[in-house]
Amino acid sequence: MENTDTVVAVFADHPAAETAIKKLSAAGFDMKQLSIVGKGYHTDEKVVGFYNTGDRVKFWGTRGAFWGGFWGLFLGGLFLTVPVVGHVVVLGYLAAIVASGLENAVVVGGLSALGAALYSIGVPKNSVLEYETALKTDRFLVMAHGPADEIARAKTILATVSPSNLEVHKGVKTPPAVAAAE
Repeated sequence: MENTDTVVAVFADHPAAETAIKKLSAAGFDMKQLSIVGKGYHTDEKVVGFYNTGDRVKFWGTRGAFWGGFWGLFLGGLFLTVPVVGHVVVLGYLAAIVASGLENAVVVGGLSALGAALYSIGVPKNSVLEYETALKTDRFLVMAHGPADEIARAKTILATVSPSNLEVHKGVKTPPAVAAAE
């Protein structure tokens, strides 16, 4: 296992989060090392959900195009209900960790499955609670994972999109690869 750092940026809306992902991608970051997390709907909407047809995913709601477009870029993800936070979409690197935690029924100090996944990659518990609060208030998390020099570069790029919070969590051991379900 190698040490990896994680940078987490909190954005107030989905256009800013989308801009951040596009800037990281344009700068050559591997999409496998990026994650985006946010609610799948506005609180005033009635219908919440998605369906999958082959390699295409259709989301319902005003953010449907946003999530549907990113689903293919990130090569999958998940949609779950987090207690207190609500319905959340997790795409990218973090989705596999959340799914693994759900499959193994991992509970870490009373944290949600999402919180446990963040904690497992080295995000301190107080920051996990801050990020879950941000999600609850309809904000978006954009994350990059990798060696310290790459994360420093990612932080510089993310800062250009003016996140409300930008933090690097250092020296995290890379979790083992998620094995295919047997």
